[in-house]
Amino acid sequence: MENRLFNNSHVLAWLEYFSKHTEVDLEHVKILDITRKNKNVIPAVEAHRTVLVFAEAGNPDIFYRMYNAGLGECTVVYNEGSEPNGPIKQDKVADMIDRGINASAGMLIFNPNARTTLKFGMDNREFAPGSVRYVGSEIRAIILSKMQINDGKNICVISGESIAVEAAILDGEGTVIAVEYNASDRSTLEDNVGQFGLNNVTIVDHVDENTFEGLPVPDVTMLVASASMEQEMKYLLQLNPEMEFVIYTLDFLVAASMPKLCKELGIIDPEIIQVNVSQLTSKNTYRLQPAPWLITGKAGGYGE
Repeated sequence: MENRLFNNSHVLAWLEYFSKHTEVDLEHVKILDITRKNKNVIPAVEAHRTVLVFAEAGNPDIFYRMYNAGLGECTVVYNEGSEPNGPIKQDKVADMIDRGINASAGMLIFNPNARTTLKFGMDNREFAPGSVRYVGSEIRAIILSKMQINDGKNICVISGESIAVEAAILDGEGTVIAVEYNASDRSTLEDNVGQFGLNNVTIVDHVDENTFEGLPVPDVTMLVASASMEQEMKYLLQLNPEMEFVIYTLDFLVAASMPKLCKELGIIDPEIIQVNVSQLTSKNTYRLQPAPWLITGKAGGYGE
């Protein structure tokens, strides 16, 4: 077993401590050890009414980031030491923004306004402003659904900034590799990663063996069709011969060429659909969004 700062006996001791000093229902506690892997506090607190967070000393802006994310009214229950004993304290996140974590310990975070349902398709106004023109939230929801995200799935997103952000929020146990060729778009994505407190996003500037060295092998790749698409797909299939793909394009000719390319790459029975979304305005007129083609499929073995 890996050497961990908080092992099973530590977790059980902290659970017992909080159960004695609070009215917490242990059945509904989400346990999150942010000393391991790339764990995201903010999305976990947004989605759960009670989160038991294990953290090491440091992390000076953790409560400030939570406050900026709209979690200022959440209640933090903690003590001043690194062991589960002694007096217990309770404060609102809004009152803790100037402090970090002063000891390796557990803390309970209560969020009575937590959403309890899976959320697809965030409003574009929630993302950081910048160089990126975000895809419509309805279309993003469909793309995320096609990606079949579940906890622990490793994801690659190429030129799909808001897709990468929302996928990272949904997939708290996996890693998102976000490829952005444009420096301004990388900067905007970095702003979003900071804004949402995401620790499971790795940003790279292109696709090859150097940028992907040491990173988890993706299970699914979402990419925006481009001149480098075929090269990207070939390399990713070398990494994972059973890669799942979700491809976005506004170009009918690209969509029409995909069955041939998919066959060459060993992608079985690709599905090709077009998504049309229109909105009724306050003046009783329709505003049409761009209507992309989405190509989805899973490889059966590259080079066979």
